[in-house]
Amino acid sequence: MSFNDEILEGIPNHLPAPKPIDQEVNHAPKRKDILSSEEKKLALRNALRYFDKKHHETLLPEFLEELNSFGRIYMYRLRPNYKMYARPIQEYPGKSEQAKAIMLMIQNNLDPEVAQHPHELITYGGNGAVFQNWAQYRLVMKYLAEMNNEQTLVMNSGHPLGLFPSHADAPRVVVTNGMMIPNYSKPDDWEKFNALGVTQYGQMTAGSYMYIGPQGIVHGTTITVLNALRKISQKPNEGALFVTSGLGGMSGAQPKAGNIAGCVTVCAEVNPKAVMTRHSQGWVDEVIKDLEELSQRVRKAKEQKESVSIAYQGNVVDVWEHFAKEDIQIDLGSDQTSLHNPWAGGYYPAGLSFEESNLLMAEEPEIFKEKVQESLRRQTDAINSHTKKGTYFFDYGNAFLLEASRAGAKIHRDPEGHMIEASSAEEGIDFAYPSYVQDIMGPMCFDFGFGPFRWVCASGKKEDLAKTDAIATQVLQRLQENVPQEIQQQMQDNIQWIQGAQENKLVVGSQARILYADAQGRMEIAKAFNDAIAKEEIGTVILGRDHHDVSGTDSPYRETSNIYDGSRFTADMAIQNVIGDSFRGATWVSIHNGGGVGWGEVINGGFGMVLDGSKEAERRLNSMLFWDVNNGIARRSWARNEGALFAIKRAMETEPQLKVTLPNMVEESLLKSL
Repeated sequence: MSFNDEILEGIPNHLPAPKPIDQEVNHAPKRKDILSSEEKKLALRNALRYFDKKHHETLLPEFLEELNSFGRIYMYRLRPNYKMYARPIQEYPGKSEQAKAIMLMIQNNLDPEVAQHPHELITYGGNGAVFQNWAQYRLVMKYLAEMNNEQTLVMNSGHPLGLFPSHADAPRVVVTNGMMIPNYSKPDDWEKFNALGVTQYGQMTAGSYMYIGPQGIVHGTTITVLNALRKISQKPNEGALFVTSGLGGMSGAQPKAGNIAGCVTVCAEVNPKAVMTRHSQGWVDEVIKDLEELSQRVRKAKEQKESVSIAYQGNVVDVWEHFAKEDIQIDLGSDQTSLHNPWAGGYYPAGLSFEESNLLMAEEPEIFKEKVQESLRRQTDAINSHTKKGTYFFDYGNAFLLEASRAGAKIHRDPEGHMIEASSAEEGIDFAYPSYVQDIMGPMCFDFGFGPFRWVCASGKKEDLAKTDAIATQVLQRLQENVPQEIQQQMQDNIQWIQGAQENKLVVGSQARILYADAQGRMEIAKAFNDAIAKEEIGTVILGRDHHDVSGTDSPYRETSNIYDGSRFTADMAIQNVIGDSFRGATWVSIHNGGGVGWGEVINGGFGMVLDGSKEAERRLNSMLFWDVNNGIARRSWARNEGALFAIKRAMETEPQLKVTLPNMVEESLLKSL
């Protein structure tokens, strides 16, 4: 059967043969056995409803075995026979170019070179899923191949509700993931309802089909590391040491970013397959498994002021403790383990092997939880000992500070400056260390409207990506000539980034690029792409962004952690963002509960937009991209953020129809008298 035939077949009438578990692939850990016997029957009924009754007797014992063995029903038997990767757009069957673009992005999210657990349909973060099972994948691809531009596909947490009549300017796909009733948004709720097959954790760009591999975060990570070095007055070539952890889907960007920023990076990772993957892809330079060898290598790198990245195959807690014992000065410190998912493979405790942890989390989850929290207390103690000696530590938006606090770690500071645990802290006291958004990304980027704009060359041609890099560079250089001083640094950092993009070999999977840009930059770059497509200089381009952006995400411990008017626990902005994108021309939109800091801790949304060289595409990009950024700047300016006030006033000067409510400042002397 050809690729097109298998796509159009959807759920097969004749069941394919069972597929053995491929041990060469990185698999998700076994999930908690959380369902009662009656709930397991419900999970089986839910899974079998995708299939004709004639298959139920065959599939029932197989799906029960999966549920008991893995804690989920993935329907491995239905995994396609063809190779999973982003093909050139013309190779997809279909009536709609926009739908073909979405098929391309779905396959990119599930490419084994890109996805963390590809056979469990998980792209990154340990639980960030594109679909819950392979029946959903097959059905969605069939719908996309059949749909026209007068239809919209509705997606409920991986499940295709169906094709509905709409119109050409409506989104082709509308995605929701994990949108729970608020009181049912605790970690065990995800375990239960995901096991039942009725919801999923879409992360940010996993369940919205817009992940582009570790490159998707490497630019933001580079900006973060560069500006963190600037905060501690370190020049990139002075041998500064950056210690962190995680080499998974998102965290795998850290060593590459460290190289670009010019420092020595040590990134710990307990999963040998993740270490091997990032090393083979060139995202980390060296692999070391012994702490003494690591110490010697780091001392040499610091002395010789090298720009080098080292993966330590082991636990980061051991690195922090060993470097404290060896008196190795750490300049920058962070953590990017998936602590939004601490009890199901997001964080591996010190003192246990990778295999021991996987077994314990499935068989004795309460003991595993105790081990994780003990490890977080140890890690925090070691970090505190380093920060006393000048280390700048920041939370990398992975809920490290939050989970360390919940574990009883000394992650708060009393009025005298002593490190204390949450139980001893005053009500409402902040963490002792900042989120990277509070110190860097918020005031330096998001408030000014700069965020992770991205594009994918749907032709699959490297030369098209090179041409788009050149186009984006020309646009930024032209814009830089007239931008105000307040955003000159941001513009220069982005020009430097895009000029070095080809040299840094950032592509994993699709021919994609990321670039931090404001609304004006995004609109002008997109228009230049659309013009080049119209002239047939390049093929179709798919625009998107990380949900981790100016206005896509409401997250009190990350994206909106520098909102200080009391509204950081609200989620109006993310919801309004997606609603607005929907009727302004987005090709597809998504809204999720979850994301990088945890289920119930954040609401985040994103979009995809296909540029085909038409006047309609130009109209849509101007309407949607302007809103997509300025919605967030307006909210940030109302919170009295200085950079956002500057940015929204500038936006109103350039667009007469934009009229934003501005805050009136209150004299502090008036409040002091109360």
